[in-house]
Amino acid sequence: MAFRGRGPRFTPPPPDQHRINRYIRAPRVRLIGPDGAQVGIVPIEEALRRAEEAQLDLVEVAPNADPPVCRIMDYGKFKYQQHKKEAEARRKQATTTVKELRLGYRTDVGDLERQIQKGREFLQEGDRVKYVLRFRGREMAYQDLGREKLLKVCEALSDVAAPEGTPKMEGRMLSVVLAPLSKKKAKGGQQAASGGNLPERAEGSTGS
Repeated sequence: MAFRGRGPRFTPPPPDQHRINRYIRAPRVRLIGPDGAQVGIVPIEEALRRAEEAQLDLVEVAPNADPPVCRIMDYGKFKYQQHKKEAEARRKQATTTVKELRLGYRTDVGDLERQIQKGREFLQEGDRVKYVLRFRGREMAYQDLGREKLLKVCEALSDVAAPEGTPKMEGRMLSVVLAPLSKKKAKGGQQAASGGNLPERAEGSTGS
């Protein structure tokens, strides 16, 4: 929002915001021009005049410096860009969605590969994926084989994801959570990946 010689256009800023234009209290400032070039130390009135001539705002960007550092800029645009950066940072810090994919002890190779491909798509979108393998009845005796199946899933997706720990039992369910790799780490692996096929055939011949 530009300074156009019409007097103060903003209420006094909260402590966490910048002083701008006539709210800047220092008698002298170290001025940075709108192109980022150092102008030098000038009286505040000269800095305000330059900002007015450029139809921009004078923004105090380093109030604790001696003298304070001010820059000529479009403050409205600056605040908008700052808001976008903060929103992006909050988005990255937020917990990613966890997509759950279920398997059976006797899920066949074809179904397993389809679930791996689904997981790959979720991971590439930035979601975490939880694979859950349920044991029914006497299948509880084959937990080791179920664990082996989940480890094969982890191996098949190792180019785009890393497991958050080893597969663990929760009641009658064995599960593992995969988190997406950073784009830089995943890039090389994706080039070598063949679409998420299993490294070897899994046991069993019927669907879950």
